[in-house]
Amino acid sequence: MLLFLILPIINTVSTSAGGLGEAITTAETVNAILTSFFAAYLATLITFFFGVPLAYTLARHEFKGKSLVDAVIDLPILIPHNAAGISLLMLLGPRSLIGGGFSSLGVSFVDTIFGVVAAMVFVSSPFMIRSAEEAFKSVNPELEKVARSLGASTFNAFKNVTFPLAFRGILTGCLLTWARSISEFGAVVVLAYYPKTAAVHLYDVFVNWGLSAAAPITALLIILAVTIFTVIKLITAKPLKPSFS
Repeated sequence: MLLFLILPIINTVSTSAGGLGEAITTAETVNAILTSFFAAYLATLITFFFGVPLAYTLARHEFKGKSLVDAVIDLPILIPHNAAGISLLMLLGPRSLIGGGFSSLGVSFVDTIFGVVAAMVFVSSPFMIRSAEEAFKSVNPELEKVARSLGASTFNAFKNVTFPLAFRGILTGCLLTWARSISEFGAVVVLAYYPKTAAVHLYDVFVNWGLSAAAPITALLIILAVTIFTVIKLITAKPLKPSFS
């Protein structure tokens, strides 16, 4: 099993090493990678601002319908991503109520950077929410109560106590969200073929020019993915504290 997982990666990188220089210097490839990085950064930023409060709510509060909310969060992982792209297109397309409203404001999600970011947010948000939720659960809630008893407001207790202690787990969620966003293809290609991300550009090169042209780009993306993976593993090497009930 281990060989099956690692041999395709080793084989691709080793056989395509000669074309890496050309792949790195090709304007279309570089622009696609930069587009992926930038869109993934925006998607991570959006998911951070909206996902972290949701994660904190799930970690600290019990409420009616919590099990349903908890299940909904994982749906983007389970739905085929081309189906997710079609669903987003139906919701955000110019003929829909929401998409039409944005179009009247000059914002279009079809074949724009906004569409790329929207698709990335949809498929990657569970990684942010789950990582942040586990991070908050690892922080003893009694520490928040102590801060409140000393006069801190709810927000200040969160900002000065809970968030710093959970920061490493939240940072892990940010990295996972960013990495997952970069690798997304199915939802992005349906909603926003342009501007091309790295995954869409690779698909385009493979379909139009064949395996030999796509292999160096594939090797480059694998190297980038391994680098990102290594950074994430280094940050998450220390386990979180046990959860408190």
